[in-house]
Order: sequence, then structure tokens, then C-alpha cells
Amino acid sequence: MPENRVPRRRRYLVCEPRHFAVQYAINPWMHPGVRVDVALAQEQWRTLVRAYEDHGHTVDTVPPVPGLPDMVFAANSAVVVDGRVFGSLFHAPERRPESAYYDTWFKAAGFDVYRPENVCEGEGDLVPAGRFVLAGTGFRTTREAHREVQEFLGVPVISLTLVDPYLYHLDTALFVLDEETIAYCPEAFSPGSREVLARLFPDAVLGTREDAMAFGLNSVSDGRHVFVAPRAENLAAQLADRGYVPVPVDLSEFHKAGGGIKCCTQEIRETRS
Repeated sequence: MPENRVPRRRRYLVCEPRHFAVQYAINPWMHPGVRVDVALAQEQWRTLVRAYEDHGHTVDTVPPVPGLPDMVFAANSAVVVDGRVFGSLFHAPERRPESAYYDTWFKAAGFDVYRPENVCEGEGDLVPAGRFVLAGTGFRTTREAHREVQEFLGVPVISLTLVDPYLYHLDTALFVLDEETIAYCPEAFSPGSREVLARLFPDAVLGTREDAMAFGLNSVSDGRHVFVAPRAENLAAQLADRGYVPVPVDLSEFHKAGGGIKCCTQEIRETRS
């Protein structure tokens, strides 16, 4: 019998894809010159925002900036835990200017922002999961940044090594369902990292590489509703069997740049009273 899952209201930060394009290649999904339907991307993005709002969540928006086509991927801008903002230092020079605009938004919203000294790509590789922050490395964020995160947040950081270049960020291979449960694709990780995840989360939902390649592991959960790519049918079926409610949202236009639902969504985790 599926458990009774309880949603928790969230606050999300997003950025309109007004200037979205594929102008360079920094992951295997990207092919410069591929046609991007900006109107379709904007409609898909608005559908995601409406889905969040329809389920009771608050959505804030950072203004898009011309010349920064990947700024729509708000998750990479920072990780926020208990109101503490650990900012970003992108691996690719093309994306580094994004950090300043997100920092400006956070500061205007009343947050202090920590500037990392090492390459770190926000929630792309830093996933708060209950008592831990799960931290990806292998393609973007460095292990030195993992240590910075632990010192700044005071939360135990678990380093995980990614091995599939198509699953280049942790949030393409793993997402948090609730305070105790995650979903992930074991094939995305090194053998030792798979063992760590199995020990920490023995009841995890295990997705396939096909689920991951459909951006199913790049999902967002409020503890009950899971905003998930519609092509990840195997994963959605597993989630439903476990008492979660899949909410399909098609962001296929963003797949051309290697992004999906979670990539477009930064969660602002404020201090709980």
C-alpha cells in the first residue's frame, strides 16, 4: 500500500528563457547552431512555473540578461540551505558572468552570498538531502569546493563521483524526493559512490539510464508531487507505486542544452521557524 505523502510548500527561483540559445558546447548535449524554438521554450517554461504555482509554491524570477543564453538554468547559480547562499563559480568561462546577476538578486532579497574560491556549480552538483549535502564531482564542481561547502554550511558533505559525460551534473542523475528518500541512476556513478548511496539510502528509487537520458532524474519534488519529464515513464511508474504523484512537464526544448526541470529551478531553503 503506498504511503501517504505530504507536500511541503517551496520557494523557487527561475529565469525566463528570453535569450535561450545553443551558442557553444560545454556538454555532449550541446551542438552550436542547432535551432532553438525560443517561443516554444518560453511556453514550456511558463507551463513549469504554472505547475509550481498551481501546487501552492512560490516562484520568484531573476531578469534574463542578453548574451547569457544559459542563465535560464537557475539551479546552477547557488545552493541555499537555512537561508545561507553559497554562490557559483562556473567551470565554463561562457557562464561565469551569470553569477554576478544571481548574486545581485539574492542580495536585493536580503541574503548574504558566499563567493566560492573553487569551481562550483550550485545545485547542479550540490543536492541537500536530509542531514547531508550530496555533492557531485568528475566533470564540473571540484572536490575542493565540496570542502568549502561543508565549512560554510556546517552540514556533512558526501562526495560522489560522476562517470557518464551525458550525466555531467549531479542533478541529471539524482534528485531528492523527501527528507529521507532520493531517486538516482546507479550507472551515473563510480562503483564506490554507488556503494555509498546504497548504504545511505537503501530505500531509494532506482532509475535507469534511459530515465536519466530522458531527463527524468532532473526532477523536482515537494515531498508528494514530482515534476518530471513525461518521457521517463519507467521512473514515473515507480514513483506512483511508492505513493508520489508524478506531474509531467515537457521541457524538451531545453534538452538541446543538456537541461531540464531541475536545471531551471533553484530552491530557496529559508531558515525554518
